[in-house]
Amino acid sequence: MGGTPPAPPAKAPDRSWRGLFGARGARLRARRPELTAFVLAGGGTRGAVQVGMLTELVERGIKADRVFGASVGAVNGAAYCADPTPEGMKRLEHTWINLRGDDVFPQGLVHGPWMFFQQRPSIHPNAGLRTVIEKGVLFDRIEDAVVPLEVVATSLRDGREHWFSEGPVVDAVLASAAIPGIFPPMAAGDDVLVDGGVVNNVPISRALAAGATTIYVLLCEPTHYHPDISKRPLEAVLTAFFVGIHSRFVRELGLLPPGVRVIVFSGEDRASGDYRDFGSAAEMMLAGRDEVTRVLSLADSNRHSRLVGWSDDD
Repeated sequence: MGGTPPAPPAKAPDRSWRGLFGARGARLRARRPELTAFVLAGGGTRGAVQVGMLTELVERGIKADRVFGASVGAVNGAAYCADPTPEGMKRLEHTWINLRGDDVFPQGLVHGPWMFFQQRPSIHPNAGLRTVIEKGVLFDRIEDAVVPLEVVATSLRDGREHWFSEGPVVDAVLASAAIPGIFPPMAAGDDVLVDGGVVNNVPISRALAAGATTIYVLLCEPTHYHPDISKRPLEAVLTAFFVGIHSRFVRELGLLPPGVRVIVFSGEDRASGDYRDFGSAAEMMLAGRDEVTRVLSLADSNRHSRLVGWSDDD
């Protein structure tokens, strides 16, 4: 009865960010090679601003080792990973400049408010978006991308993130960009998937888990999102959607682990209130290029800053 007492149970490893990237994590990371990630957020037609950002980064010789995308960021990210060259960016610019609302959001026989009362899973089919992706992404399977790509969707069964790192790229991007109510959900085995932005619109957490040491974040919205009051019911729904998903990004920026530098490029509120309007694409692409120039200048003058392009000021 007086034998050696049993050893206490082993403590479960701390798999939180602070556990993975605390003092010991920082020492481990110091021995890892540098890894640069591009994180492309969702944002609907405002995704044109990312095209300008990508073009400016490519022309400056800044390359991604890994790309992580959500929603329209998955669309643009896949195009970048197919051809991360100036020529590839010119094709992407041409695609956006020539997009029209009916190309991506085709109108059915029912127009106006009646389309919201139809008994179908979405207002628009995704056939138009599928065609855009097929023309703009020059590989069939995600694992064949020139730059490793991952895109996120949201499971309607359990609300979790569903990440695609292999498989047919068009279906994966369609799932990631399936805005609830706008485009139909996508089936993936026994799961049903919608827009990845619902759970992780700016997936810096995925880039950190992959070991990224430098993360370039390409937002479609301003860093502090204060939208105008919507004039139409659907626009109010989409505005509330983007406000909610933006808040997670703000929280995660406050929890960055040591040894990681994040450079944030933000969009401007230049897009029309109409979610089908691509008329501002050219202007937004120029704004994206200007934003990269501005923020990289800040990064050069603040080389020791771990977070560039972001301010806590509203």
